[in-house]
Amino acid sequence: MRRPRARAAPIEDTMHLLVSAATAASTPTPTLEVDPDLVTPGVWGFAIIVFVTLAVILLVWDMLRRIRRGRVRADIAEELDAEEAARRESEGAEGVDEDGEAPREPRDRD
Repeated sequence: MRRPRARAAPIEDTMHLLVSAATAASTPTPTLEVDPDLVTPGVWGFAIIVFVTLAVILLVWDMLRRIRRGRVRADIAEELDAEEAARRESEGAEGVDEDGEAPREPRDRD
């Protein structure tokens, strides 16, 4: 016949003590002391959020419009500079006047 182990009883007793100690020290349930009407944002909070959202949308729209306008102006200035450089290059290479005709040679009067 086998003899029961001597160590099993102290472990079970220790576990029983831990479980009973944990259940004896229960935590109290929290009670609601704050009025929910004072904590929620309400109608005014919703109105302010809508106002801020509309303000941000309008500011972003205006910013994008200004950026687009600046890009168009830069593109136009670049095209005008390229046309001016091409016109100066063609005048210098071909000897053409501003009116687009070749300069006339002066005639000798005899």
